[in-house]
Amino acid sequence: MALFRKAPQHENPQRVSGRRHSTVVWHRLFRSFIYLLAWIFLLLVVIGNVADKPVLRQTYFIKLNLSNIIPRSVPNAVLINSIARSIGLHDFYQVGLWNFCEGYDDTGITHCSNPETLYAFDPVKILLSELLYGATIALPANISDALHIARTASHWMFGLFISACVLSFLAIFITPLATSSRPPQSAGLDPQTNRPPHRRPTFVLLRSLPLLIFTFIVALLTIVASIVATVMFAIFRNVFTNNAVDLNIQAELGGRMLAFMWIASACTLIGFIVQFMSCCCACCGGCSARSKALREQAKQGLDGTGASTPEMREKDRNVPDGPAR
Repeated sequence: MALFRKAPQHENPQRVSGRRHSTVVWHRLFRSFIYLLAWIFLLLVVIGNVADKPVLRQTYFIKLNLSNIIPRSVPNAVLINSIARSIGLHDFYQVGLWNFCEGYDDTGITHCSNPETLYAFDPVKILLSELLYGATIALPANISDALHIARTASHWMFGLFISACVLSFLAIFITPLATSSRPPQSAGLDPQTNRPPHRRPTFVLLRSLPLLIFTFIVALLTIVASIVATVMFAIFRNVFTNNAVDLNIQAELGGRMLAFMWIASACTLIGFIVQFMSCCCACCGGCSARSKALREQAKQGLDGTGASTPEMREKDRNVPDGPAR
């Protein structure tokens, strides 16, 4: 037998500590939990105000209070209750993504309109259609401009919120794929699974980078939808409240709806930041880790796969066999 033998492939590979199973599970659950929260709050935004149900009835974008619609300039106007009823109007109107609801202060919501795709709130049409014959109200002069903006913005807002809700639901199951039990930053065999690490370019291009783009789209849709809704209904509120002297209509934004959609926006933004950091670690951290591992393997006469380098194999061929036993 030869005294000098070649070391078998993978006999002494450089082993790099892999991730613990609990760490991998925690990372994956965290990503899913972030988008689960975002989906729950987006779902509340989408179904808010569609019916007179608990939670839903308090979830609206804006609420118009017409119970004291008589102008304040009229003597003793503040002492007159339920003026809106005397001319055929309801005390309040509140708006959701699909429809509007109306009701009275003492009885609550009495009717909600049928849900409508790409719904756009038109208070002028609603109020004028409910006035008793011969009754009139002086609406703000600049309400037409606000309605034109609101009609276009409502269509965009509807599409953005629906898309964000659907993508957030998909992200619950997709984003955990960005966490690998074999980190691409490592080199050599994983001591726990005895498997080689992912090839860094393949992992980054086929998993990490596509998920980064996906999470960016989810965050973009959610944040833009929240901005459009906040700005649009803030304009509505200002149009009515700035004319409070001529028309005593009170308008308030829905605190719950604002909180729900901005919490969802924050969750999707956190999810994107986490994925961005993960992608950077897989790309940049993988380069430095692989370079360091290859330098150390070169010192030991091994290539990146754990086999002997060509120089070592040539040297082994030039060494004579030892005496046979």
